[in-house]
Amino acid sequence: MKFLTVVAIVVLVWLVGLFAFADRVRGFTPAQEPVRADAIVALTGPSAERVNAAVRLLEQDKGRRLLISGVNREVRRQELRDLTPGSSRLFNCCVDLGFEAENTLGNASEIAAWARSRGYDSLIVVTSDYHMPRSLVEIRSAAPEIELIPYAVETPSLDNSRWWRAAVTARRMTLEYMKYLTVLIREGIRKVAGDEPARAVQDTAEDVARKAA
Repeated sequence: MKFLTVVAIVVLVWLVGLFAFADRVRGFTPAQEPVRADAIVALTGPSAERVNAAVRLLEQDKGRRLLISGVNREVRRQELRDLTPGSSRLFNCCVDLGFEAENTLGNASEIAAWARSRGYDSLIVVTSDYHMPRSLVEIRSAAPEIELIPYAVETPSLDNSRWWRAAVTARRMTLEYMKYLTVLIREGIRKVAGDEPARAVQDTAEDVARKAA
């Protein structure tokens, strides 16, 4: 009986956390007009809207430069420029492409290295609403000294208080929540143990810094 009680409590806490996470995700949009930062970073995703939103912020002079992190290695600069709004002059002078990141942890390493190599103290972070909580945790872990300003791109299918009633949206929210919890647990263990970020992450950051220099 005690075992079942413990299981029931754990499940209840997990469910409360899931709905709190979903509420936070919806709270990121519509995105507020961000204050000006040193630079802007966009984490690539399933659509071009993240990059388009970041380019619009650059056009509005919300930051001096833009890093697009996690670009597919097979995509050429000209191809990406043709797919984004804005002038070619602005893209050519002020947009950097990061090809090293293959996941959110890699994005964080790439972003931290790029920001440090240029001496930036504040960044506007552009990614999808559901991806924002985990992205912020990862980037803060890689670069705790840098101020992060979230600018979330809305996911229309998740902009519904009854997201759990559709299998697709319920799966996406639940999967992202589990990834978010995993990162929180990892960071909690690391802080308790007093460990620094994994050597592999540091190596990636150093490699990116050398290429960005």
